[in-house]
Amino acid sequence: MWTLKFISGKYQGGEFPLRPNREITIGRSSDLDMVLVEDMVSRKHAKITTDDRSVSIQDLGSTNGTFVNGEKIRAVRLKEGDRILVGTSIIKLVAANSEAPMPAASLSENEARSRLQVTANRRAEPKMMQGNIEEIPLPDLLQLLSTSRKSGVLVLRSEWGTGRLYLRKGQIYYANVDESFDVSPRKAVFRMLTWDKGLFELEPPDDRTVMEELQDSTEGLLMEGMRQLDEFRELSSKLPPFEAIVSIPRPLGQKLRDLKPQELDLMQTALDEATVQQIIDQSPQTDLDTAQALLSLLERGYLIVG
Repeated sequence: MWTLKFISGKYQGGEFPLRPNREITIGRSSDLDMVLVEDMVSRKHAKITTDDRSVSIQDLGSTNGTFVNGEKIRAVRLKEGDRILVGTSIIKLVAANSEAPMPAASLSENEARSRLQVTANRRAEPKMMQGNIEEIPLPDLLQLLSTSRKSGVLVLRSEWGTGRLYLRKGQIYYANVDESFDVSPRKAVFRMLTWDKGLFELEPPDDRTVMEELQDSTEGLLMEGMRQLDEFRELSSKLPPFEAIVSIPRPLGQKLRDLKPQELDLMQTALDEATVQQIIDQSPQTDLDTAQALLSLLERGYLIVG
């Protein structure tokens, strides 16, 4: 037995049990099996079919499309863990006995639909889309938003700060962390990809003009960001603690003319004694490039810790 678990959107927290050998029609029309009352859902949007062994989904010619794991589909067979995007709802297919925070798996279809509607009605002003990064990691979420060409501001709130990703028809054109101008937009995107805990919500588009728009595609940013994330994780164990003070030794025995421009920039930041975190934040280079340059300067004695 399978369950559809709503992990984002107006019906977040709701569950809908799937019975074997049934067809479930999803849409905005009130006479359907699963009613999702929102503008981006068509009257008859998609159909889920189950048999004794499998679950499949078919788009019914909806206006805004049906997406599975970030790809727009016509019809596809589902597997456990697949994420379906219908309107602003992200729905995860789970085995009924593997994730059961509430006993919805034992409900009838009508009871489950009522539960979903009650879940939505408890929110006086539901957000466009909201959820938990642990349920749907940021790379997966951005892929969904990109392929479905969503516009808005994706706000991330985590223990590492508050990040904002500005999207225009699925493309990230600006980003910042804690409204700081020390961290460049591209660097902010890469840094947020390291966040694996926290909450997200998609707010309406922000029409403000930004000075530095990103030109990379969302897919390109994700690929490069994930590559840098893997390398940075390997490198970070060699770095001093982020709160450690870095300074220039006096007297400095090494020659400055042997340094590269980006290394000189780091030396400039360290003149007044800065923490490792401040040096990484204020560098115009990516976190990975900055960490590599910082380690090189420490190893060659241009900088010292403490």
